[in-house]
Amino acid sequence: MLDLKFIRNNVELVRQAIINKNEKADLDALLSIDDQRRKLQFEFDNLKAHQNSVSAIIAQRKKAGEKIDNELTEMSKVAEEIKGLANQLGATNAELEKLLLTIPNIPQADVPVGKDETANKVIKVWGEPKQFSFTPKDHLELAIQNNLLDLPRGAKISGSGFPVYTGEGARLERYLINFMLEYHCQKHNYTELMVPLAVNRKTMTGTGQLPKLEEDMYQIEKDDLFLIPTAEVPVTNIYTDEILIWKDLPKRYVAYTPCFRREAGSYGKETRGLQRLHQFNKVELVQFTEPEKSAEALEEILANAEAILQAFNLHYRVVTLCTGDLSFASQKTYDLEVWAPGTGKYLEVSSVSNFGEFQARRANIRFKDKTGKVRHLHTLNGSGVATPRLLIAILETYQQEDGTIKLPSVLDPFLRLTL
Repeated sequence: MLDLKFIRNNVELVRQAIINKNEKADLDALLSIDDQRRKLQFEFDNLKAHQNSVSAIIAQRKKAGEKIDNELTEMSKVAEEIKGLANQLGATNAELEKLLLTIPNIPQADVPVGKDETANKVIKVWGEPKQFSFTPKDHLELAIQNNLLDLPRGAKISGSGFPVYTGEGARLERYLINFMLEYHCQKHNYTELMVPLAVNRKTMTGTGQLPKLEEDMYQIEKDDLFLIPTAEVPVTNIYTDEILIWKDLPKRYVAYTPCFRREAGSYGKETRGLQRLHQFNKVELVQFTEPEKSAEALEEILANAEAILQAFNLHYRVVTLCTGDLSFASQKTYDLEVWAPGTGKYLEVSSVSNFGEFQARRANIRFKDKTGKVRHLHTLNGSGVATPRLLIAILETYQQEDGTIKLPSVLDPFLRLTL
């Protein structure tokens, strides 16, 4: 969340950020509640000071054998007033906290302003689209021909958006995950974590999924737990309510998890095959850094994710998201979009984001800097990468005229076969 003092001192900046991010936060209500809270706090502090002062006088007079009936009567009334103010303060603070959780992060100054994805900017293109001497098939045709997927049975088991990978399709999915984990650990110096797939409400709030995105989450209501939408959630929250030391930063973690998303707002979007799922696999990269080094870390995570696509020699582009396409918690985000020649379009395969201290404030993650001062650190993450659209690009790029798939040689140590 944003620092309340920062909001007070930068009201118009925050108001413009709410507009630019297409959010509906009520900044005026928050400022009004904050004003009420400060007035109540002022009254409370004055009464407590008066209570302490009179209590000292009572003690002196009692010791001297003087009457203290009037003072005791007055203090009884003051105690009731203090109790009432404390209750009001508690309710006001709760309401203020609730409103603070609705205020989005401030986009960085270099983020393009725009209402939606049409204002995103392509900043890099890598490789060339593969040319075919035949009309390439899309991944679903290829998967069916090669017995890699069984979507009808997945739908029978759980509903649409829950794929079943079969035979060599299951093996390929597993080896893609292993390849990416080993790549990031060995070449990019990440430490692997294996984390819970169900998290509590505090954890989901810490990274910014709640309260805004609750409708998109799968909830276990009896236990008030949520299936994770991304490994970002449990990995970022491993340091909740902790203070790290500057010399131990940055911390780099990689984790594979299944991801669960209801996709409540995806009506009308392309859902063919593996393009949009309720359950999918993803390898996630998370970094904790000193604030002064987070901009550099963002570029590093982007390069780490790009390296996976380059290893498979897949044509892709890097896109800077505009303000209207940024997530609620992000300051700046790059999307990696891989080219799918059979589908005939670019597909987002990774988002790489810098959250500044936004998540760290919500989750109370801090560090002690070189001077000994305790500050909020910066958190960043990026997909490194999600498997469904990576698999789409690999199948469609490496298909043969007869519909078989000749997998890239980089997978040889993991999977020695031609589909």
